[in-house]
Amino acid sequence: MLPKERILDTVSVLFHKQGYNATGVNQIIEEAKVAKASFYQHFKSKEDLCVAFLNERHTFWFNVLENFTLSEKDTKAKVLASFDFLIEMNQKEDFRGCSFLNILSEIPSDNTKILSVIQSHKTDLRQYFKAILPDNLIADHVYLLFESCIIESQLFKSNDLIEQSKKIIQTLIS
Repeated sequence: MLPKERILDTVSVLFHKQGYNATGVNQIIEEAKVAKASFYQHFKSKEDLCVAFLNERHTFWFNVLENFTLSEKDTKAKVLASFDFLIEMNQKEDFRGCSFLNILSEIPSDNTKILSVIQSHKTDLRQYFKAILPDNLIADHVYLLFESCIIESQLFKSNDLIEQSKKIIQTLIS
């Protein structure tokens, strides 16, 4: 792997295990096995690295979601499959939760550079449901259920509320 890829791979593990604030540039450099000059050649700051990580995570996450739901043609089945995707991600990533919300909780409120990437990710997720569901109110309701499922499943290390949300969706979508 190239140094930039090693840095991004390393940071995805460290931000998950330790959080954004507790992960230092020196630790990233050491664990990615890159020279300090190489790190700064690719990323001007830890903030720039975080933006790159979140952009990479966004692309990965949406690709997996799209592939997971691709075979579903029916609206209700596609929405329910989106929630099944959360269950699978929780199992694969040990209830990691949302990288975007995890980092949001650690950055200062005036960090607009990282905040704008997080907002963009959430806007795209909301638009994902609006593209599936013809009723914007129901699409927003499903989006809010989805978001709360991410947080609750991380908090309780359980998929129970995702399963409950799927039952709610059965009543929302005809």
